Amino acid sequence: MSASKIELLIVDDDEYLQEDLQTYFTERGYSVAVAGNAEQALAAVDSRVFSVAVVDMFLPDSTGMELLKEFQRRECECEVVMLTGQGTIESAVEAMKVGAADFLTKPVRMKELDAVIQRAAETFRIKQKNRQLRGIVERNTPRPATMIGESEAMQAVYRLIERAGPTDKTVLIQGESGTGKELVASALHAASHIADQPLIDINCAALPEQLLESEMFGHEKGAFTGATASKQGLFEIADGGTLFIDELGELALPLQAKLLRVLEDGTFRRVGSTKQRRADVRIIAATNRDLRNEAAKGRFREDLYYRINILTISLPPLRARERDVPLLLRKFAGPDWEFEPGLITALERYSWPGNVRQLKNAVDRAQILAEDNLLELKNFPEEIQRELSGEVGNDSSAPVELGQLTRQHIEQIYVQQDRNKTKTARALGVSRRTLYRLLEKYRIED
Repeated sequence: MSASKIELLIVDDDEYLQEDLQTYFTERGYSVAVAGNAEQALAAVDSRVFSVAVVDMFLPDSTGMELLKEFQRRECECEVVMLTGQGTIESAVEAMKVGAADFLTKPVRMKELDAVIQRAAETFRIKQKNRQLRGIVERNTPRPATMIGESEAMQAVYRLIERAGPTDKTVLIQGESGTGKELVASALHAASHIADQPLIDINCAALPEQLLESEMFGHEKGAFTGATASKQGLFEIADGGTLFIDELGELALPLQAKLLRVLEDGTFRRVGSTKQRRADVRIIAATNRDLRNEAAKGRFREDLYYRINILTISLPPLRARERDVPLLLRKFAGPDWEFEPGLITALERYSWPGNVRQLKNAVDRAQILAEDNLLELKNFPEEIQRELSGEVGNDSSAPVELGQLTRQHIEQIYVQQDRNKTKTARALGVSRRTLYRLLEKYRIED
């Protein structure tokens, strides 16, 4: 990599060494910026992309190791070269284990440092190129819908998808509304040997019985008023692929009989036709009802229940996936948004009766009402505010009390970090800009 393309950041509080390095590498054609401490270094990487950062192991407000970790948290992709004294080589080796590209001991030998920087810059260039290539591949490769969750309940779901996906067996997905049943159906189809064939979906609750029958099985011209032409049904359109039948529990009993026939021998008739047709289709169905109980009450065919219940994947409600709430919040909010300190922890305790769908809608609403890309409790729907405010009191002053708790939390962390704004922002998981806003909002003085 030519020197003229190398963006170099030097982080060292020794002003004489700063000047020597800046002069030497500027003359070599590098684009050089300097920082005397971690705070200045973080400000620099937030505003500019560097190929390589040369970082002293000990800084006035932090350590080289901590700065390296903060670079990684901020997804700063520059390669880091550590400068260390003789007594800190062990720490520099630890830094390399964490991700530093190399280290050199002081006093610095310019030619040796130049060679190390050149190697690190070439590593940076290769990594950047690989990221670009991966991006091109990902944009042009069909992918299943993303499923988010690390809880044990979701791990069990993933294992069932992995086992059931490659088969051609019928799968029933059961779960409350908003739990993501359509995502599981997409993942099952993507894991199958027919992933390159169509995945067609239909919602049994969205159409009246006659239209639903026509939509699923098709109709002939003149079969009913308005049928001015013959029409293929979704079983024909999905031929060779997968048909996802959502809200199966809403399917009328006469249509349940026709669906049972398809599952038993793969045949059906269009509405208004006597011609037998064949469908080579994998069925994935979903319901928020207890179909066994529905069958016992005569509202669902028992024979269809046993035919379709080969494998059931039960999706947990969000209230049973507490550890997944922070992941979902950050995913739906996106990387440019931050949360008021303590808010994510509070939202973990909310019951989420509408599950993941409710959470996504709540985040969308909060983003519309938020200021400066900071999501606060007051931006969320009133029912969420009421439930969370109830944790600190049931009177009308509860939201104020919750705000006071937030203020106490911020001030406590601020004092613990010796009122160092960079360290406080890091401890709270917010940017310095957001911290300044919070300090001003809660009138916390230096």
